[in-house]
Amino acid sequence: METSHIYPSAHTLNAYITIKGCIDALEFYKNAFGATEHGKLMMPDGSIGHAEILIEGSLLMLAEENEEWGNLSPKTIGGNPVSLILYVKDVDVVFQKAVDTGATILMAIENTFYGDRVGQVLDPFGYKWSIATHKEDMSFEEMQKRLDKM
Repeated sequence: METSHIYPSAHTLNAYITIKGCIDALEFYKNAFGATEHGKLMMPDGSIGHAEILIEGSLLMLAEENEEWGNLSPKTIGGNPVSLILYVKDVDVVFQKAVDTGATILMAIENTFYGDRVGQVLDPFGYKWSIATHKEDMSFEEMQKRLDKM
């Protein structure tokens, strides 16, 4: 059997995030987003060197912050330019669950000009999550027309 060029459970492009408090983050993602743990590798000091979770069938890789490796978390660097988007069947339910689990609301849920119902939260570890349910298929031209009317 030939080995695929893509890691099992992965897509061609995947997010790998660095967390300060990775063990707690695993629990948060399980409780907030229904993540299932795919596997993890523990370091001698008890921290997570590498972990994999599946959320809605998509692989997310994460590891504990490690300054020696140059892996710094949003908490350490004081912000994060990356935003993750999670498509779910019911944005209202998942968004509220994330907030109830400890996420901070950055943008209340709204119906957007581009056809998604979406809200944004900041998780306790410094990552922005746009949680969305796709409601309407549209071309870029249709989206642009709606944007121009705003």
